[in-house]
Amino acid sequence: MEYYDFTLFATASALILGPVFFAGLGPVGGQLAAFGTFGVAYVMRPLGAILFGWLGDRIGRVRTLVYTLVLMGTATFAVGLIPSYETIGIAAPILLIALRLLQGLSAGGEQGGSNSLTIEHAPQKRRGLYASWTMQGTSFGTLLSATVFLFIVLLPHDVLLGWAWRIPFLVSAPLTLVALFIRESVDETDAFLMTKRQKLAPKVPLVDVFRFHWRSVLRVVLCSLLAVSGSTVSVYMLGYAANTDKIPVSMILIALIISGVVGLIAQPLWGALSDRIGRRWIFAGTMTLTAILWFPAFALLTVGSLIAIIIIFSVLGAVAGGANAVGASMYTEMFPTRVRYTGVAIGTQLGFIVAGFAPTIEEALATNGRGWIPVAIFAAACSIIAAISAMSGRETSSLALSDIDNVHA
Repeated sequence: MEYYDFTLFATASALILGPVFFAGLGPVGGQLAAFGTFGVAYVMRPLGAILFGWLGDRIGRVRTLVYTLVLMGTATFAVGLIPSYETIGIAAPILLIALRLLQGLSAGGEQGGSNSLTIEHAPQKRRGLYASWTMQGTSFGTLLSATVFLFIVLLPHDVLLGWAWRIPFLVSAPLTLVALFIRESVDETDAFLMTKRQKLAPKVPLVDVFRFHWRSVLRVVLCSLLAVSGSTVSVYMLGYAANTDKIPVSMILIALIISGVVGLIAQPLWGALSDRIGRRWIFAGTMTLTAILWFPAFALLTVGSLIAIIIIFSVLGAVAGGANAVGASMYTEMFPTRVRYTGVAIGTQLGFIVAGFAPTIEEALATNGRGWIPVAIFAAACSIIAAISAMSGRETSSLALSDIDNVHA
């Protein structure tokens, strides 16, 4: 549910936010501003990682994750209440950006906590499979937001831009309450409770992380460039295909939904396989293949065929889903329990800054007739950097969490 809230902005920035909140900038300027608004959340995510990482390593994973959920749900619901630019002028985009920053603050503490909570509850030889389900949450949230928008965009254009776009954001309120009930029923992990009893957690986990684990942080930052794949498909490629006017937006959203289903099927399989053969090779292999796929993917996208777009999105979802699923356990196993939440959170969120602004960068690269080739090169370069970074680390899939703690003692 948290990622349903967060990724609503991905679809909305490609289809809605420009004309509703940035109408005064014209079509191109409004689209760039909308993509930029999508990206500003990623600036706040490292701050969220610092704040919620500190809380998660000091007071517990579960309590902290309740805080992130409430903050995200409240900010998303409030977006649905903002008047348009035509109604209140410049105050509209200012409010939109402020709420997007709060979303980013929340998301910055979510993934590191979810991953830590999951692998600390998981059986030793199935951590890859269990941790892949945190990515099922992000993928299903993205899929759900696209599905909701699919029905909304079928409405008349003036109705869509007038009030209907608000519905997916307002629906987040009851969904958040359900998610909150589930999250509060989860027990704290034994690994964290033992660390707390032994008073091993540092007073300022961030200092400990950068002093003793900076190599792991850097590795996670670079590996997290895999997230460029997600924002490129769900934001840039969606907007690119929609602007060609060759295929209705509803059909493009159907293609995204199908690719999301493919990813949901593939990710647990990748996670389970990583428990058998290790994390690094799967992560690096799928990222390398993703880098290669960007070029035929963009070439097919220009054809304007719905079948081609479905194939593009589905293949990318299945392949990039390998790194996405395996990264959840691989990152988390790089840090000891006492600073795990902070280490994973700060590393991923620093890397995600590039992913957040990737659609804006790609839109700028494609302007002035340069086309899709510079965009494909940029996306491929990010994938290759992530692959190389994964191979630079040690394999941790066979280690117990206590062994990881002892290595970093």
